Amino acid sequence: MAEMIQIDGPDGPLGAELVAPDKARDIVVIVPGSGPMDRDGNSPRMGLHSDSYKLLAEGLKAAGIASLRIDKRGFYASATAISDPNEVTIGAYAGDVQKWVARASAVAPRVWIAGHSEGGLVALVAARTPPRSLRGLILMATSGRPMGQLVIEQFRANPVNAELMPDIESIVADLEAGRGRDPESLAPVLRPLFSDGLQRYMIDLFSHDPVTIAENWHGPTLIIQGDADLQVRPRDADLLSDAMPQAVRADLPGATHMLKLNVAGRPMDTYTNPALPLHPDLVASIARFLEQE
Repeated sequence: MAEMIQIDGPDGPLGAELVAPDKARDIVVIVPGSGPMDRDGNSPRMGLHSDSYKLLAEGLKAAGIASLRIDKRGFYASATAISDPNEVTIGAYAGDVQKWVARASAVAPRVWIAGHSEGGLVALVAARTPPRSLRGLILMATSGRPMGQLVIEQFRANPVNAELMPDIESIVADLEAGRGRDPESLAPVLRPLFSDGLQRYMIDLFSHDPVTIAENWHGPTLIIQGDADLQVRPRDADLLSDAMPQAVRADLPGATHMLKLNVAGRPMDTYTNPALPLHPDLVASIARFLEQE
C-alpha cells in the first residue's frame, strides 16, 4: 500500500510517498526533474500530466521493489519546507535526498537514487558524500552537459525562438559566469523565464558539470536514455557513460523524455496523457540491473 511519510526539512516537513511490497530487498528514491514537478511526474503550472513516476512506482512494486517518490522542498507535500521554492540550490536538494536515503534504509537494506532529468544531477551531487546505505544510482534522461548548454539547445530547437537566440545566449553566458540580469532590461517574453528568483537558481544550476561530478562516483550506476527524447539527447548518456566506465546502459528505442513510447505525429502526448504506459523496457531494465548488482 502507498503511504505518505515525512522527514524534517529546513522550515517544515519534507513529504514523500512510500510504496513498499513485503520483504523488498531494494528501495528506489525517485527524484523529480526541474521546476514544479510533483512526485507523480506532473506539473499543473507547466501543463504536464504524465504520471510517469507514479507508473514507475507501480511497476517497481510489481517487480518486488520498493520506492519512495519525493516532493522537492517548496512544492506540494514539501511546500512548507521553505518559504520560497526559488531559494534553493542543487546542493540543498542533494542534502534532502541524502536524508531520504537514510529514511528509505529503514524500509529495505539496499537504497538506490533514481534521478530523472535534473533529478539525475541531484543524484550525482548527493553521491559525492554517499550515505552509508546508498547502493547506487539510476540516471534517467540525465544531461551529461552543464545545464546552460542544454537550455540553449532546447531554445534553439524551436524555430519560433530564432530572433531571441542572441539575447538568450547572452543571458545564459552571464548566468554561467555568475552574473544576473535586471529582468526589466529583458524582452517582455523572456522576463518570466529569467525572473530574479529563477536567475539565482540558474546561476547555481549552471555551475555544475555532470561529467566532472560523475567521474568521482565509482559505485553501481544504470544510465537510461530514450532516442526520441527531445530534451536530453543520447549523446548526454554517452558523456555520462564515458565518465563512469562501471555504468550499465539501458537505451530505450522510441522513448521520450517522459520515459514513454513516442506517439508518432503527436510529440506532446507523453507529456499530457497519463493513460499512456511507460516504455515496456523501463521497469524490466531497472529490475534486471538491481538483480545483477
